[in-house]
Amino acid sequence: MLSRNNVLQRCLLIVSFLCVVQGAKILGLFPVPGKSHYILESTLMKALADVGHDVTLVSPFPKENYQPVNGTYREIVLTGFLEAHAERRKAVNLFETPSINPLSAIYIMNKIGLKLTENTFKHKNVQNLIHSNKTFDIVIVGQFMNDALKGLASHFGGHLVLFSSVGTSTWVNHLVGNPSIPSYTPEMLLSFPARMTYFQRMKNALFNAIYNINQHLIFYPRQNKLLKKYLPNAPDLHDALFNVSLVLLNTHESIAFASSYVPCMKAIGGFHVKLPKRLPIELENYFNNSKNGVIYFSLGSNVKSKDLPKQTREGIIKAFSKLKENVLWKYEDDNLPVDLPSNVRIEKWFPQQDILAHPKLKLFITHAGYASTIEAVYHGVPIIAIPIFGDQRMNAVYAETKGFGSILPWSEITEETMIAKIREVIDNSKYKENAKRKSILMKDRQVQPLDDAIYWINYIIRHKGAPHLRVASLDLAWYQYYLLDVYVPIFVIIYMFSISTKILYRKYFKKNEKIKSS
Repeated sequence: MLSRNNVLQRCLLIVSFLCVVQGAKILGLFPVPGKSHYILESTLMKALADVGHDVTLVSPFPKENYQPVNGTYREIVLTGFLEAHAERRKAVNLFETPSINPLSAIYIMNKIGLKLTENTFKHKNVQNLIHSNKTFDIVIVGQFMNDALKGLASHFGGHLVLFSSVGTSTWVNHLVGNPSIPSYTPEMLLSFPARMTYFQRMKNALFNAIYNINQHLIFYPRQNKLLKKYLPNAPDLHDALFNVSLVLLNTHESIAFASSYVPCMKAIGGFHVKLPKRLPIELENYFNNSKNGVIYFSLGSNVKSKDLPKQTREGIIKAFSKLKENVLWKYEDDNLPVDLPSNVRIEKWFPQQDILAHPKLKLFITHAGYASTIEAVYHGVPIIAIPIFGDQRMNAVYAETKGFGSILPWSEITEETMIAKIREVIDNSKYKENAKRKSILMKDRQVQPLDDAIYWINYIIRHKGAPHLRVASLDLAWYQYYLLDVYVPIFVIIYMFSISTKILYRKYFKKNEKIKSS
């Protein structure tokens, strides 16, 4: 998210970094086969290479052969991951799968996390890296149910940095001692607002407790077994998990409910947003010829519009045909199964950031993925959120709560509901005004977020892991953290005092009774 006015600042920043931190070796482990994840992760790693570092990126995506400005950039590809993911996606249509309750989601994520972690460890390219005797100053791990991979930091002799693509959550908070107080910190999978009702707080507290029990009694022990299986000489997983030097959070107060952070957590949300480029001539002409503006409709890289139920898809098409605006629809097949309205254009891919930056764009209909939500906020575009799974519901709730978006559950989409929702968001100026207000907040930063991320990684290198950022709560046992060792003795003392008082009172009372009767 580098503005033209900040080019000199960026150049000075690069020079200062090169003078202080000379070509550190940085490893990035990002095994999640999601394109939106990769865009974020590769943006960070390329920037680190540009300021002079020796960067190695491990991911499932093909090599880009990126040539950095100053440092080196090499890619280790987890071959086969994308193909396996595509096969799994063919077998599961998210629109035909019953809604998954949060407790079931924990079980499913346990399975996904274990499989992803083991597949990463046993991949031949990762095995070659493990046995290469290489060392790294920094190991950055994408935080996604892959905790055993954090043990590679000690294996390579580097400081551990986490990157969270969805901002802060219970998954990350307890690793660095950041408070996750259920009374005002909604769990991601529950999608509650920050100001919860009594029953929402009750559900939130129960889910928080169940999640933590699962992590410590089920998930971490299984991840520890994987760690010992592939790195027999590695320290216990507990030592790796709770020795995190830095957490980079893809969030900001303009796109998420305000939250507390311990010193080693840094919010860099919006760092991947690039300066808009001129649209391809055909798209530019499409916008220029759209007298009433353009609506952009995309469900992201993981959810496919072509998988929408037939009835839902037909309802969307009928709704679009009755709009005065033109529509760009990211659709994964070459042709729709019914006639395409004259005001609708479909493509398998669109330059999303450049489209969102166009002044004639009126509305973004989105799945409310975190990256898409960030891009919409940055460019001040109101949204209609059609959340499908994961953090999307949380992002949709935030957009609706803050007034720059409105939720339309995919199961409720009909011709009538789609038209009504589009007209509500476009014709009611509050949505655009709130979107613009959020855009101003996101851009009002003392330091550009990508520069901030680079600064803090260099800070960790300069200060040898920066242990002074580590909070004391990480050294406490769970009963000490919750003050049980303080409250229980106090309760026992009060209880014993009350019992003793009762006994003495009864003895004294009976003695007085005997004296009176005699």
